[in-house]
Amino acid sequence: MVVKEFSVSTSRQVEFVEITSKVKKIISETGIKNGGAFVFVPHTTAGITINENADPSVVRDIIMKLNHVISENDAYTHAEGNSPAHIKASLVGNHIYLIILGGRPVLGTWQGIFLCEFDGPRTRKVIVQAMETK
Repeated sequence: MVVKEFSVSTSRQVEFVEITSKVKKIISETGIKNGGAFVFVPHTTAGITINENADPSVVRDIIMKLNHVISENDAYTHAEGNSPAHIKASLVGNHIYLIILGGRPVLGTWQGIFLCEFDGPRTRKVIVQAMETK
């Protein structure tokens, strides 16, 4: 088992940052040929997801709909004022699991891995735990 981490700096309150190449590089560096990898974001106002990375309008549409469904101006009681970010992060989730075959993560043709920022700009940590299977 190998655990590595990296940081991602965001520049907007809500944005998706593609991290596919960073995760692929870490998996490649582990030398693991077949197994799996957990990718985890240890933050309560950020998430991680896999979705289309070929057309940037997909990410814009996801952000638009999340912002529409989870209003910034509601009767939230959380003192920090970032309840919408907590809700979005809970809906998206804080981890993904990737299958590793032939030393590479299995992703579909149009799939990419995204850090989802909901309370930025900030610097976020991403942890990758890769494991070999026999």
